[in-house]
Amino acid sequence: MGIFGRRQTAVSEPAPALAGATSRGVALGPALQALTGRWTIDRPHSHIGFSVRHAMVTTVRGAFTDYDSTLYFDGAQPSESRADLVIRVASVDTGVEQRDAHIIGADFFDARQYPEMTFHSTSTVHEGGETFRMTGDLTIRDVTRPVDLQIDYLGSVVDPFGFERAGFDGTTTIDRTEWGLVYNQRLKAGGTMVSEKVRLQFDISAIRLTS
Repeated sequence: MGIFGRRQTAVSEPAPALAGATSRGVALGPALQALTGRWTIDRPHSHIGFSVRHAMVTTVRGAFTDYDSTLYFDGAQPSESRADLVIRVASVDTGVEQRDAHIIGADFFDARQYPEMTFHSTSTVHEGGETFRMTGDLTIRDVTRPVDLQIDYLGSVVDPFGFERAGFDGTTTIDRTEWGLVYNQRLKAGGTMVSEKVRLQFDISAIRLTS
């Protein structure tokens, strides 16, 4: 109805926003609200990885070990939460040196010309419970395209060294050819040597920044 209805209706003032309310109108719990602040990824206890089907019959997994991060979580207004990540692609590790050399070469990342890939968030939405959707710009080989990450909050704790930690699990699947990673080989039986679909996995142990 609204402005398209024929009968006039009284216009009421919007209710004041509740502390911790999200764009979907559901307030975050106290544990999530308490996470408000700046965080960084603890690399020794985190994993930024990927998996891709190989030769149509198996899955190759790898990770990036060198990256910088800046995270901000807003427990009162989750839409204000944001993340920035810079990954040095030459740090890729699949457990096979020859394969790693191929991945960072001109056929794939071309690390000499494009040493970094980046993620810069553009919006965050609380999906309900402890699940969020973060949209951002992923840049690989100077090509920038939007991606959606599903992010699940796993919990928080103060460790024996006095650091406040929060755990998050993030996933998304991309088509690598959209970023110019088009190298492949055809198989005689049909299909390709390397799948175009790549699953990205972010197993994050974040530490609160105090300064």
